[in-house]
Amino acid sequence: MTQFNVQHLSTYRYNQSVFLRPHWVRLRPHSHGWQTLLDYQLQVTPKPLGRSQVVDLDGNALIKLWFDKPSQDLQILSQARVETLQRNPFEYLLEDGADRLPIDYPSSLRSQLLPYLDPPTIVPQGGDPIAVELAEELLHLSDNQTIRFLHDLNQRIYSQCDYVTRLEGDPQTPGITWRNKRGSCRDVTVLFAAVCRAVGLAARFVSGYQEGDPDQTHYDLHAWVEVYLPGAGWRGYDPTHGLAVADGHISLAASPYPRDAAPIEGTVTPTQPVWETGQPLNTTLETQITINRS
Repeated sequence: MTQFNVQHLSTYRYNQSVFLRPHWVRLRPHSHGWQTLLDYQLQVTPKPLGRSQVVDLDGNALIKLWFDKPSQDLQILSQARVETLQRNPFEYLLEDGADRLPIDYPSSLRSQLLPYLDPPTIVPQGGDPIAVELAEELLHLSDNQTIRFLHDLNQRIYSQCDYVTRLEGDPQTPGITWRNKRGSCRDVTVLFAAVCRAVGLAARFVSGYQEGDPDQTHYDLHAWVEVYLPGAGWRGYDPTHGLAVADGHISLAASPYPRDAAPIEGTVTPTQPVWETGQPLNTTLETQITINRS
């Protein structure tokens, strides 16, 4: 068991006064079989008119905020104390037939997993051709063995894709990431998920934190993938680091759609129209994350 103190400060600054529309905050860590949330606080400036706790379709704990006064900044401070419990990420027993690909999910289970098997994307129906090609190659090399396929995929992306920091924007399509052999953590996560889905493995996008080097002082929000394995449930793989997810990862939100795992989601509207001010809205975001073992 490992305990972490996590502080995540997000500061949005606007070049003019804005109305803050309702915002969704996905910064409350999960509390489930692999980690336990021991304490959590969320401080927001300006003070919201109201807030509510929400559990979404994927079981993520969200906080919805709404405001009644204009502002030129928004500051959200999340503080959590979390205990992680998964020292050995391979301590499980697969059900019969799950050790080889493609996995024949039972019909009742498959109906529940459909969003994780083929979520709507901008890529062609049937999957990104480049992701499909990579899936076919790894399927052959792994002799259709499920765990070997996942290991080989994790190591292939880790060893061949250069990591880049990209704090904002939607993930790249899988084809762009693999063709250029570079991407952010969310880019390689989307690539990993696409390759899994190409061989019929249910996969989802996870946002959270990764401990990294104990001596480092700067952290970014992290992303990885979870794959559903009968008998083992959701199991995480981190292609950015080439790791199977264990007690050095702290999960916040999971979804088949990366945008539904974003840490903060919301819109703002200028209090005065552009034609009056002559100044388009400009937003800057500063993020400070610290992770310490208790």
